[in-house]
Amino acid sequence: MSILLETDRLIITEMTMDMAMDVHQNSLDEDTKRFVPDEVFETLEDAKETIEFLISQYGGAEGPLVYAVITKDGNRNIGYVQLVPIADGKWEIGYHVAKAFTGKGYATEAVKAFLPVITKRVGVSEVYGIRLLENAASGRVLEKCGFETFFTGKGEYHDGIYMISKGVWKA
Repeated sequence: MSILLETDRLIITEMTMDMAMDVHQNSLDEDTKRFVPDEVFETLEDAKETIEFLISQYGGAEGPLVYAVITKDGNRNIGYVQLVPIADGKWEIGYHVAKAFTGKGYATEAVKAFLPVITKRVGVSEVYGIRLLENAASGRVLEKCGFETFFTGKGEYHDGIYMISKGVWKA
């Protein structure tokens, strides 16, 4: 396991194939299905194929760059944090904490620690955060991590047009 960074409560590390069952199970909660349906892995095989691809991205700067979030207390794989390329050379933050672990500040802790490290590695100074407007918890994470909202309204999100919010974080 190649650790990217540690916080007081978390280890943020490269994905490994032995994480497939956790990735699969974490992806099946109602929040993932509702807010990031393209990150639901219906089968263990789907999770394994995705992890194999994600592992192939480490060492490069093309992305996506997805890292597991592991608790120090209990060594539980509770989700991920990621930097994903979007249009015009821009990058977007992504994160998910499994439903059983939400409301404890893990997403905020992971994103705050991850942004300065990963943006330095990739060589960018701005990162975008895009969320469904109804995902208030994600909005709080972005706000606590220093993202400034610049758009709220109808916009593209995954498979359609929804009410969204866009913010930007600057190094």
